Amino acid sequence: MKKVGIIVGSLRKNSYSGMVAHALAELLKKEVEVEFLEIADLPLYNQDYDALEKQPEAYIRFRNAVKAVDGLLIVTPEHNRAMPAALKNALDVASRPWGQNVWNGKKALVVSQSPGKISGFAAALQVKQVLSFLNVDFINQPEAYLAESNTLFNDKGELATEGTKKFFETLATTLIKTL
Repeated sequence: MKKVGIIVGSLRKNSYSGMVAHALAELLKKEVEVEFLEIADLPLYNQDYDALEKQPEAYIRFRNAVKAVDGLLIVTPEHNRAMPAALKNALDVASRPWGQNVWNGKKALVVSQSPGKISGFAAALQVKQVLSFLNVDFINQPEAYLAESNTLFNDKGELATEGTKKFFETLATTLIKTL
């Protein structure tokens, strides 16, 4: 069975990015195995670690987790018109040491969200720019920039509208088909 690694760019408990990721995970689980890849415990990338005989344990765990998946779902908020620092750090950690990029050749769906109207568009573009350099084959269509993400879920944490459910189903199906 194919496996999708899910990375949530927000570290905040009960974040909208986490809610979006969990809703998509439920749809993905019908066809593929899913695993959330934790990024909160990754020390800031420092090239000095590359020269150490033993890398930080969190680096090893994260790199191995990325190696073990066939595809990726990355859900990110936007911080000051950019991707969150924790997400950028995760992208850096798994692309190093030089020549050992574990992102290479992976398939990915990037979803951005924001409670505002701009929908995390700038963050998504940055993530895609970095993934492109890391030789990740990301899904271009359908694009997934979710505006007013605070309205996507009801008070039970479920998707609030049929239109949103159908769009999420399209996203999940598209990712599965690319694996």
